Amino acid sequence: MAFCSRSSLAFLFLLFGFSVAREIVVGSKTDAWKIPSSESDSLNKWAERTRFRVGDNLVWKYDSGKDSVLQVNKHDYVNCSTSNPIKEYSDGNTKVELDRPGAFYFISGAKGHCEQGQKLTVVVLSPKNRYMGISPAPSPAEFEGPAAAPSPTSSAMSLQGGLMAVVGIFAMWAF
Repeated sequence: MAFCSRSSLAFLFLLFGFSVAREIVVGSKTDAWKIPSSESDSLNKWAERTRFRVGDNLVWKYDSGKDSVLQVNKHDYVNCSTSNPIKEYSDGNTKVELDRPGAFYFISGAKGHCEQGQKLTVVVLSPKNRYMGISPAPSPAEFEGPAAAPSPTSSAMSLQGGLMAVVGIFAMWAF
């Protein structure tokens, strides 16, 4: 019986142990919040390769005297409108909690930067998708419209499928 209790505990750890919130530096580097040098250098390309979860925190590091981060709705994102942001950050070390599944839109508050590509769409997975092997959240490209490049195949699905296989085998072994 003790074996089943330890097995159940280990299974729960496997299932819920991956829910720890992460701090994710935007673009995976300190100076990423800038006008991209090319489309392939776009932060949306980075976001397409990254899977975000509810509770994660995005972190921007930038020169507060020259730039800011605006969280906006989809319409303002597409049109690079800075006039009515949901939230405005200008401290140079911005942290935003991703508190719900779905799309989040961010643009630069510096004049003309958004029009030159300094913007970011982040798609947060719903909690049920993380554990049940259901298809992942759509890529940022699907939220931007027809001008965006197609989303690359995600290695996250391979990892998720592998994790589910390990959990399934462990569950059969434990019981």
